[in-house]
Amino acid sequence: MSKKLRDIPVTVIKDDGEYEEIHLYSKHKKIYPRWVNGLFNRWRILFVVITQLFFYGMPWLQMNGRQALLFNITEHTFYIYGFVFLPQDFIYLTALLLASAIGLFAWTTAGGRLWCGYACPQTVYTEIFLWIEKWVEGDRMARIKLDNAPTTAHKIRLKAIKHSIWIILSLWTGFTFVGYFTPIRTLWSEITQFGLGPWETFWVFFYAFATYGNAGWMREQVCKYMCPYARFQSTMFDADTLIISYDAERGDARGSRKKGTDYKAAGLGDCIDCTVCVQVCPVGIDIRDGLQYECIGCAACIDACDEIMDKMQYPRGLIRYTTENALEHKYPERDIIKKITRPRVIMYLLVLLIVLGTTIGSLILRKPIKVNISRDRVAMVREAEDGWLENSYRLQIQNADEKAHSYIITTDGLPGSRTIIEGTGQIFVPATGSQDIGVRIQVDPGKAGPGGHEMHFIITASDNPAIQTREKSSFIGR
Repeated sequence: MSKKLRDIPVTVIKDDGEYEEIHLYSKHKKIYPRWVNGLFNRWRILFVVITQLFFYGMPWLQMNGRQALLFNITEHTFYIYGFVFLPQDFIYLTALLLASAIGLFAWTTAGGRLWCGYACPQTVYTEIFLWIEKWVEGDRMARIKLDNAPTTAHKIRLKAIKHSIWIILSLWTGFTFVGYFTPIRTLWSEITQFGLGPWETFWVFFYAFATYGNAGWMREQVCKYMCPYARFQSTMFDADTLIISYDAERGDARGSRKKGTDYKAAGLGDCIDCTVCVQVCPVGIDIRDGLQYECIGCAACIDACDEIMDKMQYPRGLIRYTTENALEHKYPERDIIKKITRPRVIMYLLVLLIVLGTTIGSLILRKPIKVNISRDRVAMVREAEDGWLENSYRLQIQNADEKAHSYIITTDGLPGSRTIIEGTGQIFVPATGSQDIGVRIQVDPGKAGPGGHEMHFIITASDNPAIQTREKSSFIGR
């Protein structure tokens, strides 16, 4: 689109009947969030610390001699706190995604965008990058002044320090991310020896670039224009969903005044129109304009407003967590917690409990062994030297345990049959490994007529009989 087209103004009629010219396309204005202290800011700091201790620390945790949490793509094996998941366990990933989606629906219906405001990676890393920016360049006004100042050695030095710290943090984040898919100790050894593979190199730098770009440059634009959650969250909101709202009934009419004056006699509300709530907002909105999809529910505006109310000796809560119905006095605000247990939320939680209960029950009953059976397709049935009928099979035994096991193969369903196994009678399979073994089943012709006959392979760990699986197959007679 040409610059001339972008500059064409459009005249609109406002609610009060006045005309106003607006531009359909405007240049992005950088937001400089102001630092704020308060209860909710401390909660955000706590969540940043908890999430980052988990993210950066978890790959280094060892369990059973290997990384406790590792998604080894090349070996098609996931190690999750002592559990070993193979490609056949894809159903558990499906259950995890389903539970996450239902949990998000329930959480959003009850608590609004608390996830966005406190634990979303975009929010967390933007917060960390803003801490670094504040530490290097100063608070809001100092950063604005620095950006508007001419280029000097001092400005270049501050910008270089800030971006250097950002880049180092981004690279360490990319390294940690890849460490969930390649053993992180091996990855670190490869980096120190300049032996990092091409794919690991690509993903380290790709994720580092994404972190640096999203948290350092794009920031609120990710939440406004890229995140789908902001767009479809309205379908999960209702009048009892927890939101951050400005109490217009108490705050309007807005206006400045001196502390201690009778502002009510002057027709003013509690809002002194200081715009601090706008200055601290990381997405640059004015919460006094009502609920907006850009609001991430971080409560920075609540902390800022409460601080101003304390200075003016007014009651706190001009901006607060509330619900639409509570704000309209349909029930007292002390009943907000009770409204969480409404039918819609209970329905979500019931479905979530069913999914989680089924998944946990399946994990408890799960046997750490997988067996794939394939038969000889060249000769479905052959005659042995003594005249018995013989079928040949290949069994792939996968040990989904952190311990090595030896297995015994037996069969049932074919009375009087003989089981002949390649090599010795026991099959050794290392921890999280697999073994292919050839098995021949021989049956008296008088007991195996034409067609298929159902049978079962029973594979049992010799050192732990509780580890046993029973796999269905068939024997072809003639």
